[in-house]
Amino acid sequence: MSGFFSGVSVILSLELRQRVRGVAWYVLLGVFVVLIAIVTLLLTVALNGFGLSSDERGVGAGIYSAIIYFVLLLSTLVVPALSGNAINGDRDAGTLATTQITLVTTWQLVLGKFLAAWITALAFLVAALPFIVFSALIGGLSPLTVLVSAAVLAVELGVVAAIGVGLSGILTRSLFSIVLTYLVVAALSVGTLIAFALGGITVQTDRTSTYITGTEYSASGLAIECGAPVVSKQTVPRFDLFWGVLVANPYVLLADAVPTTYNNGYPEDLFGYIKFSTRSAQITPQDSVYNECDQNAGSTVSPTPEETITSTIPGWFVGLFIHLLLAGGALYWAWARTDTPAGRLPKGSRVA
Repeated sequence: MSGFFSGVSVILSLELRQRVRGVAWYVLLGVFVVLIAIVTLLLTVALNGFGLSSDERGVGAGIYSAIIYFVLLLSTLVVPALSGNAINGDRDAGTLATTQITLVTTWQLVLGKFLAAWITALAFLVAALPFIVFSALIGGLSPLTVLVSAAVLAVELGVVAAIGVGLSGILTRSLFSIVLTYLVVAALSVGTLIAFALGGITVQTDRTSTYITGTEYSASGLAIECGAPVVSKQTVPRFDLFWGVLVANPYVLLADAVPTTYNNGYPEDLFGYIKFSTRSAQITPQDSVYNECDQNAGSTVSPTPEETITSTIPGWFVGLFIHLLLAGGALYWAWARTDTPAGRLPKGSRVA
């Protein structure tokens, strides 16, 4: 077992040295830090401008969730370019065959390149740590919130890295593997939202609303004679049938996994509001009746976001399982296509 990890570490060290050898990597990381700093400053000014300066906890929680999402966004834009040509790039350069005739196995090669791509992606998270810690301290966030959000973000970066490395082993052309990695990320991030919206709009149902007015009132203001009920029908989308599509969205997954803190029943950060929006989609449309003659009609209130989140089902673990399955499947397929000796080479590939 130690020999296996020794081979993985050889590939990992070679990949990392090659990635950080150029100046472009440091320039990219510097630009990333500058963008995070600008976003943090603008969010602080904007939230204070809305009169939230007295609520430092709310300001800090809002900045923290926005920074985590911004790191996820930028990383998913950079990681495919860094991992999408990890294997086929070596094949094009003629160095893959040289590595394969050594004692390094195919699994060591694939896992070493995956770990190198993942560590490279985690460098962006490390670069954003000062701003993450700053916003977490201002907001007084619990260590559990910080730990869960950072862990889920790190896993999602690993998933994107694994998909990129896997596709670079499956496809022979570097450009195609990089573009396809971007398409997979786009399908998970944007495609799931489109599928959810189109599915809910396509499948619709009728909802009946009944309104009963009170025509006469007693001295206390209570209705003593009811008017004729007014019934109206509306066609509403059935988003509750398609909310499961959203569990594969990395942004929804992150929000659903992070523990939510509330202020009078309302979330304090962006994670909580996204969780509330997606959890609300689980609720089946119901017929409504408003009766002014009912003495208790005025006491009926809509559930708070906290009540909605508590009464619905979390789906982040299902989405995480789907992502890990995609990553593992991509790496396994890359191993099968890269393993030697090969009975049949992919069309257009070369041995050396």
